[in-house]
Amino acid sequence: MKQFANLINTVELTNKTNDKIDAFVDYFSKAPDKDKLWLIAIFTGKRPKRPVKTTLMREWCMEIAGIPEWLFLESYSTVGDLGETLALLLPNPSRSDDRTFSEWMQDIVDLRTKSDQEKEAFIRNAWSSLDMQERLIFNKLIGGSFRIGVSKKTLVNALAKYSGLEANQLMHSIIGNWDVNSISFDALIHGKHINYDNSKPYPFCLAYALEKDLNELGSIKDWQIEYKWDGIRGQIVKRNNEVFIWSRGEELVTKQFPELVEVIQSLNGDFVIDGEILALKDNGILLFNDLQKRLNRKNITKKLMEEVPIGFYAYDMMEWEHKDIREYPLSERRQRLENLFESNSVEGKRLFLSDVITVDTWAELHEIRAQARSKDSEGLMLKQKESPYHTGRKKGDWWKWKVDPLTIDAVMIYAQKGSGRRSAHYTDYTFAVKKDDGLVTVAKAYSGLTNAEILEVSRFVKQNSIEKFGPVRIVKPELVFEIAFEGIALSNRHKSGVALRFPRISRWRKDKPVEEIDTIETVKQLIYSTH
Repeated sequence: MKQFANLINTVELTNKTNDKIDAFVDYFSKAPDKDKLWLIAIFTGKRPKRPVKTTLMREWCMEIAGIPEWLFLESYSTVGDLGETLALLLPNPSRSDDRTFSEWMQDIVDLRTKSDQEKEAFIRNAWSSLDMQERLIFNKLIGGSFRIGVSKKTLVNALAKYSGLEANQLMHSIIGNWDVNSISFDALIHGKHINYDNSKPYPFCLAYALEKDLNELGSIKDWQIEYKWDGIRGQIVKRNNEVFIWSRGEELVTKQFPELVEVIQSLNGDFVIDGEILALKDNGILLFNDLQKRLNRKNITKKLMEEVPIGFYAYDMMEWEHKDIREYPLSERRQRLENLFESNSVEGKRLFLSDVITVDTWAELHEIRAQARSKDSEGLMLKQKESPYHTGRKKGDWWKWKVDPLTIDAVMIYAQKGSGRRSAHYTDYTFAVKKDDGLVTVAKAYSGLTNAEILEVSRFVKQNSIEKFGPVRIVKPELVFEIAFEGIALSNRHKSGVALRFPRISRWRKDKPVEEIDTIETVKQLIYSTH
C-alpha cells in the first residue's frame, strides 16, 4: 500500500503530465505484477463496489477519535472530503502493515460478504496500521470515491513508455473485458485477449482557430466549408465485421453507443470514418450536458437510449477496404464518403453526412457564421479541398471559426473551496440572475479569475458568509461577474429553466451594481435570438 500511496501522492502534487507519466513508469518498474493489474483496474473503472456504508465509518471514526458528532461535522465542512476528514481525525497508527496493494484490494473485495462486525474489525485494524496518506487512499477505496486527476490517456502513455508498445493498442487492451484474477500483466498489455488489428484507429486530424482574414485564404472554391458540431469527435472503425468507436481522447467508447454499432454493422464494406457523435432527438441536437449522460457508463439502458438517442455526423474517410487513403485529397475522400452513404441508404438512420455549405464569396460566410447557433452549431470549419488527412495539426489546411461566446451579468451567491492546489481558497462559484423579487441560479463556474482575484474573492467570502451547508458558503449577493458561455437552451432539470454550455467567468464587473444584473427573462431571450 505504501508504494501505491507514494505514487498517488506524487501525481497529485504535480500538474505536469510528463511528471505524472514518469511516476507511473517508476511504479510499473518496481511494483509486483498483481499490483500493476489492480492499478490499471482502478483507473479504468473496474474498482470494486463499496463494501461498507460510509455512515458506519463515520461512527467508528468518532468513537476512536473520541469526538462528538458536531465536531466531526464541523471538521467535515472545513475539509470538504469525507475520506480525508476520517484520515485526519484518526490517531497516528500504532503499528505497520507490509501487505501489498493487491492484497489490500483483495481484502476489500472479500469484505462485501462479511458481517458488520467483521467489517468493523477489518477497518479498525487497517486504520491502526496505515499512515495518513495510506489511510486516505484506503478510505476512498472503501467508500467508492477514489478519483484522481489522471486520465486513461495519461495512464496509457505511461504504459507505452514503460513497455514500448503502441498507445492505441494498450488503450484497446485495458478497456477490453478482463479480470485481475484471470489474466497476467504481460498478457493484458500485449492484448492477448483482443484482436487489435481490427480496432486500430488513426491519429485525428486537428484544426487551428482561424487567425487570418478570409480573403487571405485565396479562392473560396478551393475550400470545403461545413458546420462545426458541438459533440464528441469520434472515429468509427469497421473491419472484418467488427465495429469500434474511438474518441478523440483515444478512448474506446464502443459500448457507450450500441445503436451506432448496430447501424454500422449493417453497412457493406470495411472502412474508417471521422465525424461527430451527437445526441439527436425530434430533429434537433440536444445539449452537450445530455450527451454526457451517455459517457463513462458500464451499462446503457433502453430508457437512457430513448431519453438521449445518439447520431453520428460523418465528414471524412481515412480507410476504405483496408486501404489507407489519408494521403488522398479531401475532395476525393469526401466523394468516397458520399458513395458509402449512397450505396447503403443509411442517411437518417442515426448516420448523417455532414452538409457542405456552398457560397460564392467569403463575405457571405460572415452571416452564415453569425447564424450558426440556429443550426445547433458552434461555428464553421474551413478545409482545403486538396489537403490530406494530417496526423495532428498542420497550420493552413484546416481552420475552425467559432462564433463569439454569449454573455450575461450575474451575481455570485454560493462559494466553495477548490480541490488539490486550490483547496485553501474559494474557487468554485454559483451565480444567479434576477427573477421576480428574488434571485435564481443559472450557472456554476470555476475558471476565469486571476490568482489575485481569487484571493480577493476568498476574503470576501470569509467576511460575508450568511450561512453554510457542508463545504458550501452562502454569501451576500454583492459581487457581479460577466459570465461567458457557448450556448443556451431550455431545461426542465434546472430551477432557472435554462442550461448554459461551458460557462466561465469572463470578467469581474466591479463597475456594475447588483441592481443592474440580468433577469431570467433577458437570459431566456438569448435562446430565441440564437435560434
